[in-house]
Amino acid sequence: MGTREKTSEDILLDEETVKQNEIVLFNDDVNTFDHVINTLVEVCDHTPQQAEQCSLIVHYNGKCTVKTGEYKDLKPRCTKLLQAGLSAEII
Repeated sequence: MGTREKTSEDILLDEETVKQNEIVLFNDDVNTFDHVINTLVEVCDHTPQQAEQCSLIVHYNGKCTVKTGEYKDLKPRCTKLLQAGLSAEII
């Protein structure tokens, strides 16, 4: 195995070991669709269409993963969702 191949293999292995967490948004009987959609656009960088789809999934299934990434990126986003009155947690 050449040096270039070994280096590429090491990089791929390092990338695979990064722990990915998820923000899960839960359904509630308080917030409107508009509020949920606007909050997802602002906090999670969703497009309006993506935010609308997530809000419908939450409504009908009770929960939906709205953002995936490293914990250090998700923690402030989840805090903002909670401050906006939404029910969310990082798993």
